[in-house]
Amino acid sequence: MSKRAKEGSEHWTKMLRHTMQEPAWRALSTTAQALYPWLKFEWRGPNANNNGRIRLSVRQAAERLGVDRKTAARAFHELQAKGFIVITEHARLGIEGAACSPAYEITELKMPGSDRIDGRKLYRDWKPGRDFPVHKT
Repeated sequence: MSKRAKEGSEHWTKMLRHTMQEPAWRALSTTAQALYPWLKFEWRGPNANNNGRIRLSVRQAAERLGVDRKTAARAFHELQAKGFIVITEHARLGIEGAACSPAYEITELKMPGSDRIDGRKLYRDWKPGRDFPVHKT
């Protein structure tokens, strides 16, 4: 395969059936379910693992999902509450005033440098009425 063909190759992400069959997944709104693959698209894969440093702003998410920012923000909150994502770094203004969106860990995926063979999968521990803490940005 030529170098040019590799550069133009498709970018894809894997959605696991067992994740989508969890009670926490079924408790998500369709907007939160639609947001999750967009977050996973930001992961660079196991060889360049950036889990814990995955960034997608509410504005970017709203644009990709075709919803307003409040709806996109609620989807991020739902994913946190059900254990699919965890904020590892809060949003901030940079030195020159440029905004930096929060960084996320996708709990389905292994963290860089972790001894675990896969992610923490917090969503497996979710129970109705027992949401995980939500950190609003």
